[in-house]
Amino acid sequence: MPVDFSGTWNLVCSDNFEGYMLALGIDFATRKIAKRLKPQKVIEQEGDSFSIQTTSAFRSYFVQFKIGEAFEEDNKGLDHRKCKTVVTWDNDKLVCVQTGDKKNRGWTHWIEGDQLYLELCCEEQVCTQIYKRA
Repeated sequence: MPVDFSGTWNLVCSDNFEGYMLALGIDFATRKIAKRLKPQKVIEQEGDSFSIQTTSAFRSYFVQFKIGEAFEEDNKGLDHRKCKTVVTWDNDKLVCVQTGDKKNRGWTHWIEGDQLYLELCCEEQVCTQIYKRA
């Protein structure tokens, strides 16, 4: 049985978010604002169907997907790129691969204790964020 990611999660720390945003081509002003934010994630999971709502005072982002089913993702509100996305299980980790004009783009979510880990990748940059259950 896979891990249940459902819940509300608050960001507690982030490492190399600036490098990740630079790799995405995010403009200077947006990067400075985004680095200061403490977003909240609300994850709803029903079997292999997920919805993830990420909200902050600056921007919000919503994605819905089913494990193993590719979909067109519009990253409006993030870097404004469209990509083909697929999320799969790797043991107890959710692994997302985003195919588009940026290489090595995607993310991995996993839980350890009461913390949700998020590793974001783009090009050669890796950002690690830790969220705590609200």
